Amino acid sequence: MKLDKTRNETYGYAVFKVFNIIIMLFVIVVTLCPYLNVLAKALNDGQDSMRGGIYLWPRKVTFENFRVLLADTSLYLATVVTVLRVVAATVLGVLVQFMTAYALSKNLKGFKIINIIFVIPMFISGGLIPQYILYSSIGLLNNFWVYVLPGLYSFYNIIIIRSYINTSIPGSIIEAAEIDGIGEWGMLLRIILPLSKPILATIALWIIVGNWNNWSDTLYYITNSDLHTLQYKLMQTIKETERMTALIQEAVQNGQDVEDMVNSMKVTTDSMVSAQIIVVTLPIICIYPFLQKYFVHGITLGSVKG
Repeated sequence: MKLDKTRNETYGYAVFKVFNIIIMLFVIVVTLCPYLNVLAKALNDGQDSMRGGIYLWPRKVTFENFRVLLADTSLYLATVVTVLRVVAATVLGVLVQFMTAYALSKNLKGFKIINIIFVIPMFISGGLIPQYILYSSIGLLNNFWVYVLPGLYSFYNIIIIRSYINTSIPGSIIEAAEIDGIGEWGMLLRIILPLSKPILATIALWIIVGNWNNWSDTLYYITNSDLHTLQYKLMQTIKETERMTALIQEAVQNGQDVEDMVNSMKVTTDSMVSAQIIVVTLPIICIYPFLQKYFVHGITLGSVKG
């Protein structure tokens, strides 16, 4: 009976693995196809792409889209601004949130009141106009730090880190360190910090992706073109695509000949959008595999309340 049971379990596990592989392959295909479609358009001749029919492979391979895109000098300044924003926001954000989470992991007096005060802004905010007035009064408009300072505090991330500290770090280690006479800063930097690498890597990944993809801050609070970010440049390109498409459609409806205008263009706005999407997403794709190994471990342990 035990042998039959083992065989049944082995057979069931083999079936599970087969279905699991099929489902994962399906997810991979569904995930990769849109990106490969954009890559194909980015590597395809712009005028040829207007005919349609580009799916996963370019029909007329060319690097003209990337050459024209990289010839824009403002793109390099936007890249520098974006990288500096991501680095500053990640380093300072992880530092602030980790130190706050460590403090809240202690048995503080009035913890319930402090917790309520921190929770309220998660669900209630003043809105965009009061936020704009506030940033204007403290000098954050047209200021690089408007990208960094407002996002340093995230109580959701703090809850995740606090739960990780309380559930994943053995209390015996903390007690042994306290018996040895270690101070709070020593406890924080020499004990808690090294043991919290998985959850901190996870939080860092969230902050990196959030800041890299954000363009609304530039739209609302920045008018100085020297502080524009890559994603904002992409948004401008997409809006330009919509404007050009509308102009061409209007010209066709009015009976105007737009063939000469289209043929004179080496690249199209749609192909430029595709090339820019590849450029701005490539760094995240390169960074993610190095942090992914911490992702599941950090979230699984940090989200369990002990």
